[in-house]
Amino acid sequence: MPSQRREHMVMGAYVSYGTGHHAASWRHPASDTTATRNLDHYVEVTRLAEQHLFDTLFLSDAPAVFNDDRAGFGGRVTFFEPLTLMGALAMVSQDIGLVATSSTTYKEPYNLAREYASLDIISKGRAAWNLVTTSKPAAARNLGLPSHPAHAERYRRANEFIDIVRGLWDTWEDDAFPADKAKGQFYDPAKRHELRHRGSVFSLDAELNVSRPPQGHPVIVQAGSSEAGRELAARTAEMVFTAQPDLESALVFAKDLDRRASRCARLNPGVIILPGLTVYAGTTEKEAQDKVEELQSLIRPEFGLSMLSDLVGGFDLSSCDIEGPLPRLPPSNANTSRRALIERLAYDEGLNVRQLYERMTTSRGHMTLIGSYDAVTDEIVRWFESGAADGFNIMPPMLPESLGDFSENILPRLQHRGVFKRRYRPGTLREKLGLRRPENRYVTRNVTTSEGEHHHAR
Repeated sequence: MPSQRREHMVMGAYVSYGTGHHAASWRHPASDTTATRNLDHYVEVTRLAEQHLFDTLFLSDAPAVFNDDRAGFGGRVTFFEPLTLMGALAMVSQDIGLVATSSTTYKEPYNLAREYASLDIISKGRAAWNLVTTSKPAAARNLGLPSHPAHAERYRRANEFIDIVRGLWDTWEDDAFPADKAKGQFYDPAKRHELRHRGSVFSLDAELNVSRPPQGHPVIVQAGSSEAGRELAARTAEMVFTAQPDLESALVFAKDLDRRASRCARLNPGVIILPGLTVYAGTTEKEAQDKVEELQSLIRPEFGLSMLSDLVGGFDLSSCDIEGPLPRLPPSNANTSRRALIERLAYDEGLNVRQLYERMTTSRGHMTLIGSYDAVTDEIVRWFESGAADGFNIMPPMLPESLGDFSENILPRLQHRGVFKRRYRPGTLREKLGLRRPENRYVTRNVTTSEGEHHHAR
């Protein structure tokens, strides 16, 4: 079995859904039903996560209504645009990394490069881009496009897209702006570079109008676990967010991604792997189970079916017998890895439709731990020490309550076990995570030949 991959685990706080990751959390008496449109709520959550030394704050996104049941039961139909929100949260935090999701399918490289370079400057080097290709067909309609691109086409575009973005972040060298008032020279023309790109998807000549980010490039995160997603992650990602419901599948995923990454020329050889994790914990297992049952009792079957319909690719399951099996489904052009996970639970493990939507409402197929604080801690440590994960993206069932519970009762136990840090390292997010800073591809150096002559090398 692989051994522990890092000295300390990386811990992310996944806080996109306002009231929490349980889909019925908005109905809980303690929930703030305005959370998804309440900046003060996100400020409170950010400060809580940073107080307890979380490495990153994570916001997912899609340019479409999420879990749109059309009957009004879903509480996740509106949410902040993540980069706008992260810009605000950068001003009320100092150390925590800011991971925002943006789609390569429904954005353009130039605009995205500007946005993340700006966020990195505003946050003093704490920005990270979670690259997705978008699984929701409704996004195409929202942008006036005739159809949602096929999975292979989305990843072909993504591979070219990220290369352009990284090239644009190198438009200006780090010391391109002497701003010499006496000479009247603001920037050094030799340190300004145009990106000329000719590819199968994009053709452009471009210069970014934002200076080089403090991190050189914001940290690259990737969230796809399909074959194409793993190949893209192996080539480009520094951190991967993945859904792995059990230790065995997580070990297989980690080994596979390491193998793929070893074949690629990478600045940082290893990929930081963070499975999603939802925790229901208490002083006893019964207390933890009570927390689960309280939230599960708030699920309306109609909404459970609509959420499951969305996750399997938009197929209408409303007429299904919830105590019966999941019917065989036609091919989908949506989220292939999540669809495969649901089908495995249904067809291999025999979960009926109700059990499937209950599993999805708790954590959307990510690992869920239910038990005492000590038992949950033991399992987290087992995953980390076995090499199945470099840490976790924590998906609190309720916000801020569950995040506070995890922070106050699980994190100290992890610190006591020596697997979670007791303080932030100084510097940018890259420096905190132990990642090298990308060198600007255009930087010139004096290279001395054996004859003693000097040449400029690019």
